[in-house]
Amino acid sequence: MTLRKAPTPPMGWNSWDSYGTTVTEAEVLANAEFMAEHLLRHGWDTIVVDIDWADPTARAHGYNQSAPLVIDEYGRVQPDPVRFPSAAGGEGFAPLAARLHELGLKFGIHIMRGIPRIAVERDLPILGAGVTASAVADPANACEWNPHYVGLDHSAPGAAAYYHSLADQYAMWGVDFLKADDLLWPYQAAEIEALSTAIETAHREIALSLSPGRDLSAAHLEHLRQHATMWRICDDLWDRWDGVEANFARLARWAPFAGPEGWPDADMLPLGRIGIRAERGEPREDALTLAERRSLVTLWVMARSPLMIGGDLPTSAPETIALFTNDDVLEILRDSAGNRELLRERDLVVWAASRGDTRWVAVFNTADEAREVPFDKRSVGLGPTPAAVVDLWAGAPVAVEVVHEQSDAARGVAPGSSVVRLALEPHGCVLLRARGHA
Repeated sequence: MTLRKAPTPPMGWNSWDSYGTTVTEAEVLANAEFMAEHLLRHGWDTIVVDIDWADPTARAHGYNQSAPLVIDEYGRVQPDPVRFPSAAGGEGFAPLAARLHELGLKFGIHIMRGIPRIAVERDLPILGAGVTASAVADPANACEWNPHYVGLDHSAPGAAAYYHSLADQYAMWGVDFLKADDLLWPYQAAEIEALSTAIETAHREIALSLSPGRDLSAAHLEHLRQHATMWRICDDLWDRWDGVEANFARLARWAPFAGPEGWPDADMLPLGRIGIRAERGEPREDALTLAERRSLVTLWVMARSPLMIGGDLPTSAPETIALFTNDDVLEILRDSAGNRELLRERDLVVWAASRGDTRWVAVFNTADEAREVPFDKRSVGLGPTPAAVVDLWAGAPVAVEVVHEQSDAARGVAPGSSVVRLALEPHGCVLLRARGHA
């Protein structure tokens, strides 16, 4: 088949922020059923089981050394049948994927690059290769933070066959989305190419997401577009404003390259009920303010980053879920162009996007204090005349006035200008839309 390219940024839910390495089948299904009932009609359609689904000893807050991963006779990890009962009897993820497909959803899993150490220690055969795991392993290129895997030596006969055996199994299970980890820091070009090639030959379209994106350079852009659906541009994001703020600069660099050829990914939305059994922190409704949550979603949408919710959907607060169901906001993600940062001066950041005669502008206040700002509509791309402007989060028109005096001259607003006056909360934003000739 082929590596799936997405015409619009993927949207879904991932278990990591809530459940870390320990998510169960029941918890996955609860989130899938919530998505199908409440979010699918708004474009959210993918459920991803994150890391260590093969570890029967998985725990919150870290990884287990020498974990007894569940593997088959060819060294391929299998779902732990205690946490995923439908996987018993060698069924793998096929029954769970089938259930999600019945709900109208796509099914995704997390994988690590390379081959499990336990497969190398047992020197298991590689399916269809005539060699064993020790012959294709590269222990010198091991993951520095997950102890379960080592790299593959892609100069060794049989290394490619291992990835082909994985892709064939995932296709047989009905997997639609792979989040492949430990590939971008450092940049593992040979592993990326081998995994992408294996997916290309599998009998199912599968989207490929690459992680993590620490220090990722746009020098890799064409390689990424050739071999992936989406790729991370940062390390893991959690519910702290400093992490969100750091992504303003990253997204300003990467947003001009976002499109169906590939989607730069600013990481998951750590919003809602998180930390239930996760890597960082205790169970909590995320620590961001409502203004900060809106700024996060707005920035991701304006940059057309993929959206993967991290909070446990059934137990997250209604005001958080409401952030994911605003179709006027999500329209920007799916159907805008020219998405870019227009202005960054001290604590003020402005982004713009357009489609035909529709224009969107997001104004962010990164300061710790509230502020009120008058904007000449022309300076933010909304046009020169008093055409209608709507605040998409408030769902209400924004007053447009014509300035006749010099009172705002010090703020760059000349007499005769059409002005919108914006009240910005600390770390907050206003998301504006103007339609028609202005």
